[in-house]
Amino acid sequence: MENLIGLVNRIQRACTALGDHGGDNALPTLWEALPSVAVVGGQSSGKSSVLESIVGRDFLPRGSGIVTRRPLVLQLHKLDEGSEYAEFMHLPKRRFTDFSAVRREIQEETDRMTGRNKQISPVPIHLSIHSPHVVNLTLIDLPGLTKVAVEGQPESIVADIENMVRLYVDKPNTIILAITPANQDIATSDAIKLAREVDPTGERTWGVLTKLDLMDKGTNAVDVLEGRAYHLKQPWIGVVNRSQADINKNVDMIAARRREREYFATSPDYKHLASRMGSEYLGKMLSKHLETVIKARIPSILSLVNKSIDELENEMNQLGRPIAVDAGAQLYTILELCRAFDRVFKEHLDGGRPGGDRIYGVFDNQFPAALKKLPFDRHLSQQNVRKIVSEADGYQPHLIAPEQGYRRLIESALTYFRGPAENVVDAVHFVLRELVRKSISETQELKRFPTLQAELAAAATEALEKFRDDSRKTALRMVDMEASYLTVDFFRKLPQELDKGGNPSSATTDRYTEGHLRRIGSNVSAYINMVCETLRISIPKAVVHCQVREAKRSLLDHFYTQVGKKEGRQLASLLDEDPALMERRAACAKRLELYKQARDEIDSVAWAR
Repeated sequence: MENLIGLVNRIQRACTALGDHGGDNALPTLWEALPSVAVVGGQSSGKSSVLESIVGRDFLPRGSGIVTRRPLVLQLHKLDEGSEYAEFMHLPKRRFTDFSAVRREIQEETDRMTGRNKQISPVPIHLSIHSPHVVNLTLIDLPGLTKVAVEGQPESIVADIENMVRLYVDKPNTIILAITPANQDIATSDAIKLAREVDPTGERTWGVLTKLDLMDKGTNAVDVLEGRAYHLKQPWIGVVNRSQADINKNVDMIAARRREREYFATSPDYKHLASRMGSEYLGKMLSKHLETVIKARIPSILSLVNKSIDELENEMNQLGRPIAVDAGAQLYTILELCRAFDRVFKEHLDGGRPGGDRIYGVFDNQFPAALKKLPFDRHLSQQNVRKIVSEADGYQPHLIAPEQGYRRLIESALTYFRGPAENVVDAVHFVLRELVRKSISETQELKRFPTLQAELAAAATEALEKFRDDSRKTALRMVDMEASYLTVDFFRKLPQELDKGGNPSSATTDRYTEGHLRRIGSNVSAYINMVCETLRISIPKAVVHCQVREAKRSLLDHFYTQVGKKEGRQLASLLDEDPALMERRAACAKRLELYKQARDEIDSVAWAR
């Protein structure tokens, strides 16, 4: 069975490579859900020396002041055999076998992000060490807590470091390794103070006492190591690191570990605790505890992984699958996208979505209102009737009824209907164009393809303009038909003007009296009203037939014909996706693959337990 910590390390490295390593996300990432060990301590607490003792190698930068200025995610992998080496996440193809070069690279990579001053950065450095001499373990080395800013640092450096450290230790899956010098009062320990705030019960905190060999003569830290001075659920472990003189003399870690074991074995104060002291024991206990925590967290980790897989699959469905490369499949995709748009467009017209009711509003409100505003009162005033009738009569007045005058009055009145008829056509055209625009924006499948959206919009607009032209011709033709042939029966049914004897008047002397002109205007007005009612009903029918019905039936017919003639490269250009969307899909696909692989691997380990 693969070691659980090794599995978690691999998953964490994969998460980091994909940028899935926490941050400001509302939901916890897989990286955050996986347990790890955060190393916390004040400056000069011996934090770096503890890490090097666990690893058994000199590899961390040293100096005064703030040396660790970026988090270092250190993943240790135990090898059964072979030479040890180190790898950085930012240098994936390079293996380091010289650990002094590892130290230089940590320093240089820190300087690349923060400069050579004392600034800090929350962006972590990821380092993996593979060695037969280490235990499987993930440690996060954090900048040392400080109380004052030194020259070249902003005043906010104290709070900035504490906030960065809290970002890691606040997480409930983080094990806190609190480093405290033994020659310092435990009550003033920066690490213990912070650990108590984020882990008040002490369940996640491991206490490590350094510099036991530097305590004043006659004093010891037994009360702390035995948990009487400050109780933790986990044990306190004491370590003895190399002195600065040892470091200057290049005393290797093997010799340093041997001296550490000898110190505890021979110390009158600590020899009864010797089996539970030392950096080797610390590393083994941390590894064992980390594996126990991982086992306990497997159900919650799997729950998060499964939830993330569902969310990523939904996102992939929304983003759409990658486009096929052959022309036939591309043509099929384009036609499917067009049909999806056509469905949305028809839903708008038929009432499944809002918008189609605006066309009825044009027929029921705008058109009747426009007809009522036509200037028939002015056109049929006595003065205008007299003028038109007399002009129609010429030099010889009409005998009984001014037929030519009637015709001229009616024909000139009917021309007023052309304006509202054209306006109805244009108003419906505007609504249809808006519905095309809305339908394109609401068709989810089209969002990936801005070029195809533009082509569809252009093709639909061109088709709508053709439908508008046909509709305008039909509507105006209906108006012209009314002027071309008047309804004779209407006039035959009008009551004839009678003289005092009861016979139709034959006198010609009163042909231009006010009563006679008023009667002519009234008759023409009645006829115009009849035609108006006819057009109010028939023009909307013509508009629906020529524009709305055709838009539903054949909006993209010409586009289909043109697409069918295109070659592979032209088809591919229509499916040219937004680069940002392509990048998002690729990242989503990688994360989905990572999470599925993690689920399978965690499942296999869980079943093998």
